[in-house]
Amino acid sequence: MQQYTAQAFWTLAPGQGVLREQTLINPTSDDVLVRTCYSAISRGTESLVFKGHVPPSEYARMRAPFQEGEFPGPVKYGYANVGIVEQGPDSLLDRHVFCLYPHQDRYVVPAARVVPLPPGIDPARAVLAANMETAINGLWDAAPRVGDRIAIIGAGVVGALLAFLCARIPGTHVQLIDIDERRAKLAKTLGTDFQSPDSAAGDNDLVIHASGAPTGLKNALQLAGHEATIIEMSWFGQQEVSLPLGEAFHARRLTIRASQVGTVSPARVARWDYNRRMALALELLNDKRLDALIDGESAFSDLPATMPWVVATPGTLCHRIRYFDTPNPSGE
Repeated sequence: MQQYTAQAFWTLAPGQGVLREQTLINPTSDDVLVRTCYSAISRGTESLVFKGHVPPSEYARMRAPFQEGEFPGPVKYGYANVGIVEQGPDSLLDRHVFCLYPHQDRYVVPAARVVPLPPGIDPARAVLAANMETAINGLWDAAPRVGDRIAIIGAGVVGALLAFLCARIPGTHVQLIDIDERRAKLAKTLGTDFQSPDSAAGDNDLVIHASGAPTGLKNALQLAGHEATIIEMSWFGQQEVSLPLGEAFHARRLTIRASQVGTVSPARVARWDYNRRMALALELLNDKRLDALIDGESAFSDLPATMPWVVATPGTLCHRIRYFDTPNPSGE
């Protein structure tokens, strides 16, 4: 029986990454062998992992589905992988699939843990599926309504996807808010309004905070209307957040609610298993405008040098990793 090996990216210690060779388990009839085409760096979470900033209290909750090793390192971490099934059931053979797998050029997982891409979905864009699932769950928690005034603070990948989805609800007025004025072009591409924190309109029915900065959550309190809901989607790691809960917080009867993709919204958990959620996420990625969220690409062989640059560079969106000399979408 053929023995497969693979190259995988490991964080050895805070700020230090390396490619390691490892031997794969032999796939059974219930498994798939996947050759990776693309993965993506989820900058927010992976920055915390790569820098060693995951709090010990969160080690268990922060585990990725196919993580190996332990925080702070050595650890193999990641959850945005698109590849082609080289061995497995006939229904999946030679198909592109998405899996919550780390950065690795080949891997073996149970067939039930991969989701086939719907027809017409660009595999290079499908690396956004995990982010789209986060956005979907955030909107299930937020429950936006027809005609709502919605402010979304933080024009990163998740914030931009939230704005993109909210703008498709009839009658809504959506503001995508960020301190980086360059995000105005992204907002226009996605079909939503852009504002800086100073120019954003208040009295919103719903405010979603996804900036990852405490100042953004403070801004959310200012932009919320009477009895409005604020959905907190940022994860601050070990950072403490101080909020002005005096002032008009009580008078306006504001609600702050956490949303985290690791726990599905109670309104959906009984009916929406992982595969159904991910199939929806992939379906919603069938829009070329979302390519604007991928602002960089590099080869897998360069990942030990790429990862420190991505996590240290403010303003990056989704950085895609290319494997096996897979042509990029522009054909260059």
